[in-house]
Amino acid sequence: MGRFEDYRTFKTALGGRLLQFEIGKVCEQANGQVMVRYGDTVVNCTVCASKEPKQDVDFFPLTCNFEEKMYAVGKIPGGYIKREGRPSDKATLVSRLIDRPLRPLFPKGYRNDVVVTATAMSVDYDCQPEVAALLGTSVAIATSDIPWDGPTAGVVVGRVDGEFVINPDFEQRQVSDINLTVCGTEEAIMMVEAGAKEVPEDEMLEAILFGHEEIKNLCRFFKEIVKEVGKEKQEYVVFKAGEDVDKAVREYATRKMVDAIYTVDKQERITNMDAVAADAKEHFAEEFEDRMSEVDEVLYNIKKEEVRRRILEEGVRPDNRAVTEIRPLWSETGLLPRTHGSGLFKRGQTQVLSVCTLAPLSEAQYLDGIDADQTRKRYMHQYNFPGYCTGEAKPSRSPGRREI
Repeated sequence: MGRFEDYRTFKTALGGRLLQFEIGKVCEQANGQVMVRYGDTVVNCTVCASKEPKQDVDFFPLTCNFEEKMYAVGKIPGGYIKREGRPSDKATLVSRLIDRPLRPLFPKGYRNDVVVTATAMSVDYDCQPEVAALLGTSVAIATSDIPWDGPTAGVVVGRVDGEFVINPDFEQRQVSDINLTVCGTEEAIMMVEAGAKEVPEDEMLEAILFGHEEIKNLCRFFKEIVKEVGKEKQEYVVFKAGEDVDKAVREYATRKMVDAIYTVDKQERITNMDAVAADAKEHFAEEFEDRMSEVDEVLYNIKKEEVRRRILEEGVRPDNRAVTEIRPLWSETGLLPRTHGSGLFKRGQTQVLSVCTLAPLSEAQYLDGIDADQTRKRYMHQYNFPGYCTGEAKPSRSPGRREI
């Protein structure tokens, strides 16, 4: 027996290239780990979960991180600081790409902290590291002891000379008229992110279904890996309102909340729903003194169930719009006299103010990252979402992951 007696390697083909998963050599103390090798691309994927649920939160605390290491492409970071710092915009976008298909498959009411990390350690430009990260994180969680209803898989679909290609290489990506990332399980598609050169919808749908066929094959392969090396899933505590709280709150607040939900004006509707929630919590303050989080959960469930029911059964949304009806649209240009361009667009109560600045090519942004096909950026579109947009009194900080 060698030093790595639990080390296992699983191999398959993807897009005409070898795809390899190595489990058991490194990161032994993580709940789950896999080193993905795809061509010369190597991505280490880990997942860790806290032993106890996080207290006083009403959401699942999952964090997904994609880490770019400049050594992966033989570079030293530019500028005066030679150590990687905050994630690049691309790394943030990939982190969210990883998050979207994973999050819905964790148990409802699961409150343990879960951190998923994918580190790009070597990058082959023909084998995109984000694909390896999507696949590796799925295998890491599926083979771990963390409860999860996976596996998932994801692929990139391109189209070259009219033919669909799975995970196109560098040259193919330069001429492809479709750039589609699709993720899902063996049963269903869960996430689509795409760009294309004015491709008709029916052809894009065909590309999505083409990608899903490869996803099905990968999920079946991952299930075989889980059978061989998967850990027994741990026992866990699910946050759920007690039957006594659920029954009492529903009897007291359901009718009031339903009436509040179907207020046409959005601000008035929010005010009315908040008033119903405050009244219910005051009513049960003594009876369920230490269980206010359960009261909140039931109130949330009432709102969600009623909105969903009326949309599906009656085809009517909370503001009385039909499912085929859009909010009123309005726009205005030239608001700011000294800018190169400005425009205000409004849909319902959502507004966006866009400002355009033109500059010479010398003002282009130099990118310090691991991609080969983009070293300078001429078009920069910045998105900001300060607290006043939603009437919240909070300080403005640097852009968060959602804004990026």
